[in-house]
Amino acid sequence: MSVPGSGSGSGSGRRRPARERLLEVAARRFYADGVAATGIDTITAEAGVAKMSLYNNFSSKADLVRVYLDTRHEEWLGLYRARSERAQGPREGVLAVFDAYADHAAFAYEHGFRGCGLLNAAAELPAGDEGRAVVRAHKEEVERLIADHLEKLLPGRPEAARALAEHLSFLLEGAMARAGLEGDGERVQHARSMAVTLLDRL
Repeated sequence: MSVPGSGSGSGSGRRRPARERLLEVAARRFYADGVAATGIDTITAEAGVAKMSLYNNFSSKADLVRVYLDTRHEEWLGLYRARSERAQGPREGVLAVFDAYADHAAFAYEHGFRGCGLLNAAAELPAGDEGRAVVRAHKEEVERLIADHLEKLLPGRPEAARALAEHLSFLLEGAMARAGLEGDGERVQHARSMAVTLLDRL
């Protein structure tokens, strides 16, 4: 997925596959305006395709939302892997999770940073919606990644590692919520500093 704030109406963009253009526009509009407020007509108009083209690529708006959430998850994983590959040891591996969130917050969003796009979308979806399951799986994977690093820092203490992973994931989520309200990633940096303090005490 492209950077959410980037435009999609250039001539070169028009030559890209309709599915790619639709998903890029949907990603920008869902993040900037919300899922419910973004209609199919808006997405197809900005993507420069007929409404039928959307339904040729996605079975419904709900399917488009699910693909958007899956894509955003993969986008974050890419940021995390890039950070993790440069991490020297499990301590830096934990911090790579925080850094990946900070990288996501630093994207050039159209109307500024609004917090975690996955949680924002989940808040609009009804209980039992498939999209909420995608978001839950993402958050569980983030906590699991933190726990995997902590288990290497705390050999023979898996329960302590899992408890601290939960603590750090809550810290990260709280920071993302505040950062979204304040419109920048500064709170995520504060959370990272707090995580460093906690790790230094191990």
